[in-house]
Amino acid sequence: MLGKEIRLQRLKNPVSGRILTVAVDHAPSYGVLAGLEQIGLTVDRMASAGPDAMVMMKGVAERCFRPYAGRVALILKATTLSPYHPARDVPVAAVEDAVRLGADAVAMALTVGSEEQAALLANLGALVGEAERAGMPVIVHSHPNGPLVPGDEVYSVGRVSYAARLAMELGVDVVKTFYTGSAESFARVVEVAAPALVVAAGGPRLESDADVLRMAEGVVRAGAAGITFGRNIWQSSDGPALVGALKRVLHEGGAAEDALASMGRAVRA
Repeated sequence: MLGKEIRLQRLKNPVSGRILTVAVDHAPSYGVLAGLEQIGLTVDRMASAGPDAMVMMKGVAERCFRPYAGRVALILKATTLSPYHPARDVPVAAVEDAVRLGADAVAMALTVGSEEQAALLANLGALVGEAERAGMPVIVHSHPNGPLVPGDEVYSVGRVSYAARLAMELGVDVVKTFYTGSAESFARVVEVAAPALVVAAGGPRLESDADVLRMAEGVVRAGAAGITFGRNIWQSSDGPALVGALKRVLHEGGAAEDALASMGRAVRA
């Protein structure tokens, strides 16, 4: 599938082969979070900082992403949750839309451990088949955070590994899932999900930019393919500078402490 390979390579940084993605697709799922009130401004600030890719909904891509065409890879989010159906990701765009918009991948969420899981798996199978015919890579946000998963196991290696492996078995190319807290444990997730690529989700807002950079450093040490961060970047006091620091960690192999120092900040213990 030459088309798929071309698009996958456009997602990857040419130096490191890893992917730094900024996600701005949160509002339909969780409400208009702080930092997303003026979505055009947020897209401008994040895209201008030079991430490898951005993931967004169709309406935002059509209205806000044109100035960055060909400069930043586009990932189209094809499904969404909402506060009124938090475990059920419903289709809202098709692979045809991704092709029309020039996207480099199509993404959907998979809430593992949900009463809706059977329907979600059927939707994922259909999306993978449609994407294969179009030569479009599929990225799945596979998170074991459904109500059938005990709260203290959501970030466990066992639960996260299963969520990642489930997505790989259904034919996805890239799995975005929870970071399990250490490079050593996340390496096990990467191994179980191979040959699919694994990228770490940012998850809830971390306490500091130092924590964000330390997570990214652990992702690199785990041998993962990169990160997909949202609020941990655009809710930072200096999101563009943080993107630059993350590029130093992901693409140059820099230490979190050195990357933070490049932002003009001292590292907190």
